[in-house]
Amino acid sequence: MSQLVHVEVGDGSEGSLAGVATIKLDRPPMNALNTELQEQLRAAAAQVSADPAIRAVVLFGGAKVFAAGADVKEFAGQDHAYMTRDAHRLTSALDALARIPKPVIAAVTGYALGGGCELALTADFRVSADDARWGQPEILLGIIPGAGGTQRLPRLVGPAKAKDLIFTGRFVAADEALEIGLVDVVVPRADVYATALAMAAKFAKGPAIALAAAKAAIDGGLDGDLASGLRLEAHLFASLFATEDRAIGMQSFIESGPGKAQFT
Repeated sequence: MSQLVHVEVGDGSEGSLAGVATIKLDRPPMNALNTELQEQLRAAAAQVSADPAIRAVVLFGGAKVFAAGADVKEFAGQDHAYMTRDAHRLTSALDALARIPKPVIAAVTGYALGGGCELALTADFRVSADDARWGQPEILLGIIPGAGGTQRLPRLVGPAKAKDLIFTGRFVAADEALEIGLVDVVVPRADVYATALAMAAKFAKGPAIALAAAKAAIDGGLDGDLASGLRLEAHLFASLFATEDRAIGMQSFIESGPGKAQFT
């Protein structure tokens, strides 16, 4: 089996950031998301989720391209019966990344199209190169997004804008992606990875359990009604009073004011 996904964990040495891991795609030239790559992404998600030394994660496709979509040649050979069995595996592979209980930043260069866009949507934040192109062009193949695009995209940009992108299959430039809320930061291509690492480094210094709880509360609340979300929030809020970070944060606030706590 080829190594199509690498997990690089910073240790604080020169050129690396302690507590920050990079999940890097490595299937040139376009990082097409074939079955093998999807399963390696699932394994990478499990690895970074389980490692307590990893406090934040960057998804990166390399300096030239993030991911230009699914492997269409692989899809073309699959019939309805096969895909009926396999569709859940495809969805769950990317969902494993969305469920990483740590802040995740997608660093996007080149193209984030189809499955590549859906991959970026699993992150909490998206840093885009100013010349990157985004889109869900599956409709041009006679299909629809099948790895979260019809669900995560409208939650992020609203149903009307998501329908525009999915119904037309058009590509979106970085400036429009920023305007509609699809991306959070736009920088020159050469600065994309460094910008994402800097964002991740800030989160890596924060209270890991509280950050995981905040992510679970927000993501879980979006899946249900307001009352259910409020119950989830109350449960997670109360649970944090059992953590050492809560004691450290409150004592630091009382003694030195906000923003100076050194969390463990």
